[in-house]
Amino acid sequence: MAPFHDLVDDLADEQEALSAVLARMTDAQWDLPSHAPGWLVRDQVTHLAHFDEKAMLAIHDADAFRADVAARRVGEGRADYEARYMARGRALAPPALVLWWQEAAARLVAAARGIDGKTRLPWYGPDMSALSFITARLMETWSHGLDVVDVVGIPRPDTDRLRHVVFLGLITRRFSYANRGLTADDTPVYVELTAPSGATWTHGESMAENRITGSARDFCRVVTQRRHLADTNLRVTGPSAGEWMRLAQAFAGPPGEGRRPGQFPREER
Repeated sequence: MAPFHDLVDDLADEQEALSAVLARMTDAQWDLPSHAPGWLVRDQVTHLAHFDEKAMLAIHDADAFRADVAARRVGEGRADYEARYMARGRALAPPALVLWWQEAAARLVAAARGIDGKTRLPWYGPDMSALSFITARLMETWSHGLDVVDVVGIPRPDTDRLRHVVFLGLITRRFSYANRGLTADDTPVYVELTAPSGATWTHGESMAENRITGSARDFCRVVTQRRHLADTNLRVTGPSAGEWMRLAQAFAGPPGEGRRPGQFPREER
């Protein structure tokens, strides 16, 4: 895993890559439906802005963050909470929405530069290290940015910053089961992925019978539920590897619906 200061730099670079896409969008594109049911393109950016603000609060004032979470759990359910912050974004013109997210994103990066990677930070589940916390924010920036790119068609080439998303995809294997009330399968699975740069990333024992091989970009799209496995070129061998990829969820929260097979064409290898 990357040193913490490099991770924060990568988060800032991922934010910049999304900013470049947002700057090229037309006003009409902000209100296109995304592939997440019920979410517009603008809602993806609203989600990032809201939770980047909450992440900064968690860094600056952990007690205030915990009080905010407790008040929400008493006062409203998940759907009402989501509707409330989404309404803020839907009321903004695109330039104002971009400014909200960019300011929240920049403040988060500035706050992260002032802490140690081992610092424990609160979030909506268990506390986590700052290293894991910022990795999760990078994953969110990339994956919700992908939801935008998938609809508006403005290029945002993948980079080796995907190594952070791969890392989350690997360490959340057991969570993907527990999140559905299932007993985790700990059968060894060998993972071999080709990075955007052409480098090879591996995890696990190379002699394992259960295997996942292919591109890091496909793996990341599956573990963040932005692609159905059937719409990728991942080669999955063995029942345990196959089950993991069907259940994979690298983000917190209840089990996601994911994408349906056939929503996206397979890319040429």
